[in-house]
Amino acid sequence: MDFFNKTGKMALGSRLRLLTNKVTEDAAQIYELYHVEFLPKWFPVFFILAEEGEKTITEIANEIGHSQPSVTKIIREMTSAGLVEDNLLTHDKRRNVVGLTEKGKKLNDKIRVSCQDVDAAIEMIIEEATHNLWEAIEEWEFLLEQKSLLKRVNEQKKIRESQAVEIVPYKPEYQEAFRSLNEEWISTYFEMEEADYKALNNPQDYILDKGGVILVALYNNKPVGVCALIKMHQEDYDYEMAKMAVSPSAQGKNIGFLLGQEVLKQAKELGAQNLYLESNTILKPAINLYHKLGFKKIAGRNTPYKRCNIQMALHLDRSYQ
Repeated sequence: MDFFNKTGKMALGSRLRLLTNKVTEDAAQIYELYHVEFLPKWFPVFFILAEEGEKTITEIANEIGHSQPSVTKIIREMTSAGLVEDNLLTHDKRRNVVGLTEKGKKLNDKIRVSCQDVDAAIEMIIEEATHNLWEAIEEWEFLLEQKSLLKRVNEQKKIRESQAVEIVPYKPEYQEAFRSLNEEWISTYFEMEEADYKALNNPQDYILDKGGVILVALYNNKPVGVCALIKMHQEDYDYEMAKMAVSPSAQGKNIGFLLGQEVLKQAKELGAQNLYLESNTILKPAINLYHKLGFKKIAGRNTPYKRCNIQMALHLDRSYQ
């Protein structure tokens, strides 16, 4: 097992396949031991038909967790072996069901005997082993059903890459990045409007000098994300979270969430209690991010943007620590 010690968890699939091959090879010889002409891969389908009677291919596939083409192929092989017959008569003539032949039913008696011995042998392995593999497999199946390995790897990728992200205050040298990053996403989905040009062409006058804040996300020291807090001089809201943009080349690195967290932290330090934002529901990743940060949908405010079809708000005292 030196190879797997070298590869680490990356070779999990290969190691499981190797273990599966060992068990499958033994299974084929076990059937020979009991004078049963049978392929190990047939067992799940055979078991369902033996225990529950006639079934459609769809029903079998759903019950054993195989694809329909896989079950169809197995049924075809078992039919050639004389163990299964299909197109059986049913009350519903539209249902094409399959069932065991007399030969299949007789074979089931032999397989039942072998199953008793296999169960006993596996119980012995469980007793000898430090860890109960059978229970571990059930637990892993449950955990992967809740969250796939792909999703878990993607989360770890974001965590690793986010460590190279630095959130810094705005400087004049970032003005071009602030404008171009916002202009890129706005032009992709909508069109630039007068309020956009005011904020993006002169962020110092329009945002910073009026008590606002702009934050810049650097990835490997390159500006790849921006977000602003624009001071709102009114009773209901203290600041508007606006002009959040992340470069398409840097998406998938958790940068939007890191920016959002830092913006909320800045707002808290500025004494803000109520934040406001405007967006559009076609921007599903952005809307999901705002919900994750704690924003809730509101309605009824006037907006200078034609593209705005959703307004959201956040009360910091209750929603952000």
